[in-house]
Amino acid sequence: MKRFPIIFCLIMLSLALDSCKNSKDKPKGEEPAIEQQQQPIVEVDTMVLRKQTFQKQLLCNGRLEAVNKAELQCSKPGEILQSVNVVNGQHVAKGALLCVADTRARQAELDKARHDLEKARVELQDKLISLGYDGDVTKAPADVLHRAEIVSGYYTAKYQLQEARNNLAECQLRAPFSGRIANLEARAHQPGNKFATLIDDAFFEVDFKILEAELALVRRGQAVKVSPYVNDKAVFGGVVTEINPTVDDKGMVSVTARVHNSSGRLMDGMNVKVVVENAVQGMFVVPKEAVVERDGYNVIFTYNKETHRAVWTYVDILYSNLGSYAITGCARKDTEIHQGDIVITSGNLNLADDTEVTIRKQ
Repeated sequence: MKRFPIIFCLIMLSLALDSCKNSKDKPKGEEPAIEQQQQPIVEVDTMVLRKQTFQKQLLCNGRLEAVNKAELQCSKPGEILQSVNVVNGQHVAKGALLCVADTRARQAELDKARHDLEKARVELQDKLISLGYDGDVTKAPADVLHRAEIVSGYYTAKYQLQEARNNLAECQLRAPFSGRIANLEARAHQPGNKFATLIDDAFFEVDFKILEAELALVRRGQAVKVSPYVNDKAVFGGVVTEINPTVDDKGMVSVTARVHNSSGRLMDGMNVKVVVENAVQGMFVVPKEAVVERDGYNVIFTYNKETHRAVWTYVDILYSNLGSYAITGCARKDTEIHQGDIVITSGNLNLADDTEVTIRKQ
């Protein structure tokens, strides 16, 4: 019984040795082949490098303010308003009736002034008759007529009637110019004080600041582009109207431009981006997507038509605007770019030098 475990161990050892021998004797060709994955060819977009005009841009922030804006007051503070004829945001024409105050007291004054004028006219005729003119005012000399009007009270009554008419007209508040109603405070059947703000939203002024060193790039009459932050795709044209000839303690100069609210989407007090453009001739211009950073240098990839591969090229950026770069060869790497080079404009982040690419069909 003691010999049985020894025999069992010998048998297992023999089987293990045979297994190792068979593994060593197996030809190498019978080993499982490792499949090599083929790298996919990258599809890219390209452009032909040409010298063109580059729009050098100054990017600034500003705030819109209406060129014409009026704080409208009710005729007399504390008077009850009979009606309010507008709402916030409503556009009104010049002369439009905005509100009407209580007219009863002033209408009574007008009626009394008319009665007083009739009474004074009778007294004037009596005075002229006493002077021998039979009440015909056209026959009396001017100096006599003027004296008679004063003595009879006709002159004063006529003045009071005109004043009563003006007071009644003041019960109506009318728009001094065309514009849009804002900050409406008045309510019908309540005492009125401040009525609303009237804003002419056809044109706005925008104040923005530039660096003292950038002053040479801005002049009166220069075109600017204005975009609201809420919708930077909406672009409005404007013109520089003022340049304040003073540099503040931060080295900034204030500039004012006037903007035409062509679509009516601009609003008073809106925060906007202001772009001042200057044309620079003879630049190699590429979209920003065409330039990537590698090892601290700016790089573009050009397309080799013979090998169908991307070629790594160092460049320097001369100017930048919202969507493009003006580039040239890299001075530190002694590289050059030439007119007619085919520049890859998409997929650059996934490219390396000598990567096989194919041009995407348009």
